[in-house]
Amino acid sequence: MNHTEDIFSLEGKIALVTGAVYGIGFAIAESFASKGATIVFNDRTEEGVARGLAAYKEKNITAYGYVCDVTDEDGVLNMVKQIEEEVGIIDILVNNAGIIKRIPMIEMSAADFRQVVDVDLNAPFIMSKAVIPGMIKNGGGKIINICSMMSELGRETVSAYAAAKGGLKMLTKNIASEYGQYNIQCNGIGPGYIATPQTAPLRELQEDGSRHPFDQFIIAKTPAERWGETEDLQGPAIFLASKASDFVNGHILYVDGGILAYIGKQP
Repeated sequence: MNHTEDIFSLEGKIALVTGAVYGIGFAIAESFASKGATIVFNDRTEEGVARGLAAYKEKNITAYGYVCDVTDEDGVLNMVKQIEEEVGIIDILVNNAGIIKRIPMIEMSAADFRQVVDVDLNAPFIMSKAVIPGMIKNGGGKIINICSMMSELGRETVSAYAAAKGGLKMLTKNIASEYGQYNIQCNGIGPGYIATPQTAPLRELQEDGSRHPFDQFIIAKTPAERWGETEDLQGPAIFLASKASDFVNGHILYVDGGILAYIGKQP
């Protein structure tokens, strides 16, 4: 390797980040663009795609948006074909689209359980399967699955999510096992608790000035004693998308401020 070369460069690469209209997916796509990648994203609705295109434009990022439901195999195959024709072969796939339903297990319908597994586990399978042939033809590629601490831990009310994210961890290892021979690296990122608009109510100060109970719980469980920011995921994502990680395969990189390493404070 040429020592003057930037091993973190993504110049000339095409990156598809699913559901990257805002939040974690948007932050990852933005970081890829900063390293020279061309950004492609999808959303289930025209409105979502329009919102995404406006958000990228505001950051001076040229992005290509497609309407596609990641659980629809035919729709995904058509989208990937269209991207290959209009933008080019996908070098980097980030399976970011996901949902969570917080319902106690005995109250959760099988239909709700299936829907979570469909979006969080079946869709990454469908997406990966759609891009791998192009990556093989291209001589390699990178697949990054957005896993979760629930790939390792359980918690009340997230049975479907934990089951799906645990499955996604093993799908990651299996893609690495099956397609490593084609210079395809498939790894996961497991975010900890990240400060996003969705989690903002959990961080609001109480009327007496104290932290929200959930906020207190997270701070006590995290050696870093803070929530993560979406920016905290950008470096790890660039690493896993770039040449820097060419011999890293089937690994889940937890970006959690140390939660999984820590038994927690004694009360």
